[in-house]
Amino acid sequence: MTTSKVRVALIYGGVSGEHSISCITAGAVMSSIDPKRYDVLPIGIRRDGTWVLGETDPERLTMGDPMPEVGESSECVVFPAGDGTQPLLAVTYREDGSVESARSLGKVDVVFPLLHGPFGEDGTIQGMLEMANVPYVGCGVFASAAGMDKHFMKILLESAGIPVSRYVAVTASQWKRDPRAVRAAVAELVLPLYVKPARAGSSLGISRVESLEQLDQAVETAHKFDPKVLIEESIDGREVECGVLGGHGIDVPRASWPGQIVLGGPAEFYDFEHKYLDTAALTLQIPAEIGEAATQIVRETAVRAFEAFGCEGLTRVDCFVTPQGEVLVNEINTMPGFTPFSMYPVLWEKSGLSYTELVDELISLALERGTGLH
Repeated sequence: MTTSKVRVALIYGGVSGEHSISCITAGAVMSSIDPKRYDVLPIGIRRDGTWVLGETDPERLTMGDPMPEVGESSECVVFPAGDGTQPLLAVTYREDGSVESARSLGKVDVVFPLLHGPFGEDGTIQGMLEMANVPYVGCGVFASAAGMDKHFMKILLESAGIPVSRYVAVTASQWKRDPRAVRAAVAELVLPLYVKPARAGSSLGISRVESLEQLDQAVETAHKFDPKVLIEESIDGREVECGVLGGHGIDVPRASWPGQIVLGGPAEFYDFEHKYLDTAALTLQIPAEIGEAATQIVRETAVRAFEAFGCEGLTRVDCFVTPQGEVLVNEINTMPGFTPFSMYPVLWEKSGLSYTELVDELISLALERGTGLH
């Protein structure tokens, strides 16, 4: 008896600054996914937002110089709304915008949105997939939107009784209208500070501020990526990360062993360069050397954060562990980096789940959950 394969649409690229990282992630997933169980339809989103048929050769989506990106295509992919049985379409348009030709790409059973940043992990594509009634890997609309905005993320964590660092949120209009008031509020925080875009990822636009004289430049840098900026007080403690994986049925979510990033050389923090380019300068220490008691608190706190946001599928929770053993959540990431050397899959590998098994588990959870209210 032959069992039909599950058809998976891998959507990658996107319009955010993490476009190339998303492409690399797609190549990694494509290389590892079990071809006996899954039929893959790669879909790329170009930097201008156009959806096209994606790359079928994962070797062309590996890190290099230049970094990979979604190229041009004569056909655009259309993902229509419907009851879940509707086919995707490959459409060719004339210069006047009229349709020259259209062909069916068939239906897909599940979508793996390998997108980071705005229009990828902020609830927008999740909402589109809900309207299409097609199951998808990862968190739903609300958790994705709230998790993407570091300001509202803090508000939700605080309301759930989960400790966070002190911070000041600043919009572009507030900064232009009354920068003195912003500086006064920031002066109440303890230096050093971290200034970051509220809704960007991969450490893009983050600055470390050692004195208030550096604040203006740091805010301007962050505003290049997002009109809303978060200014956070530095925490004296170890930064550790914990992966959370949804449970099947009514099972509780699962937490990985916490891990710690150890930077070598002159690096001051885990920025984009050290996450993806100069990876030789860092070591992923798993499990983190924080002691048995703190390890348990981190894992429990990560699951609490996952449930507070109503997360599904996967989330990475980043925490600080102080010398006194207090655990504060720095942020949650509802679509964490997923390259083979990214922290989330490595955490699960060290916890007993290989990259291929993790991909399979995430697809299984998505199919089990379905779409709509549940």
